[in-house]
Order: sequence, then structure tokens, then C-alpha cells
Amino acid sequence: MELDNNAHSVFFLHYQLILVVKYRKRVIDSDISDRAREIFQYIAPNYNITLQEWNYDLDHVHIIFKAHPNSQISKFINAYKSASSRLIKKEFPQIKQDLWKEYFWSQSFYLFTTGEVSDQIIREYIESQGENDRRRKGKKQTAQSSRFDIEVEVFI
Repeated sequence: MELDNNAHSVFFLHYQLILVVKYRKRVIDSDISDRAREIFQYIAPNYNITLQEWNYDLDHVHIIFKAHPNSQISKFINAYKSASSRLIKKEFPQIKQDLWKEYFWSQSFYLFTTGEVSDQIIREYIESQGENDRRRKGKKQTAQSSRFDIEVEVFI
């Protein structure tokens, strides 16, 4: 796992974003996908976002990107959807047959974090906090999370 950093923090903020075409119209081809990716890469640096992976199907795109703690992700997504919608509909007029209004993307989107550590390992780590104090006081140990402790000890 390669961590990012800035002057005061170390972080690993990776996200998967799924954007769906309005009405789930099947209009994305390789040319439209390539142009949508170019627009993403042009806007992303303004929000401290970096594209990691891009793939598409006829009615949606899958994007994996990394961000900084100060990234305004919802503002970025709205700016991207607005700009790409306008440019794609202008540069690919054949889309207007299926998408007659000004929107290219559906209003909604699916965004979730990705990571190298599972939820279970994080839960075990959180549950294990204070175990050394409890052991010294004779209380029973409740969780083991050695895989996560190794990485966390470096930064705490």
C-alpha cells in the first residue's frame, strides 16, 4: 500500500465512483469514454484528485481516484458532471437523439471508499484499543488485530 502525504498528514483516500447516463441510455462508446476521461483528468487537479482507473459500459462509467484530505469531493463530482455533460453533448451531437435535455449524467451517483484494510480488521483494531491497560489491570483480552497494529504503530 502506497501512502500519500502532505505537510501535516499521511493518508490513503481512494474512492470508487460510478456515474450513470441519464435514463440509463446506452450511449457511451470508446470515443465518448475517452473524452469523458480527458475532462476528468483536466478538472481533477483543481480538487487535489488523481485518476487511478477508468472503465465504462454502455450506460455508466467506473472511476477509481485518490484524493487529499482537503478535497471537496461532492463539489468536484458536480463540477465534473456539469462540464462533461455540456462538452460531451456539444462534441457528440448524435447523443441528442437519446438524451434530448441538457443532462448527460443521472442526478445521482455511487461513491464509496476503497482500501487495503477490511472493515473487520478496523473493528478489531478499535476494539483492541486499551488492551495493554486492561491486561495490566487483570481484565480479559477481547480482540486480536496484529495485522493492522503493525501498520498503525508506524504512524501513531
